[in-house]
Amino acid sequence: MSENSTGRDESADLYARARAYQSVRAVLSDDHNYAEGVAAARRVAATVVAEAGPAGLADVAVGLSMELASALERIAAEQGIAAVDLADVWFVD
Repeated sequence: MSENSTGRDESADLYARARAYQSVRAVLSDDHNYAEGVAAARRVAATVVAEAGPAGLADVAVGLSMELASALERIAAEQGIAAVDLADVWFVD
């Protein structure tokens, strides 16, 4: 197994990215049924814990955070605002 520049195992990064994508796809493909989307995402999380333990689940959470941050940066740039300000709008009740 090879390590990337962050010192993490590249196969662990690929695993986390694939499971993050699987979780997002599960939520998006539920035909707008909130309960089914949440259940599907929980099944993915349970699979990650079973296969890779809590560290694997943390890797998926970090991967999802990185992807969301990247998306927010792109949207914010298009709107001419700071990404952190957009995040505040999205996450502050």
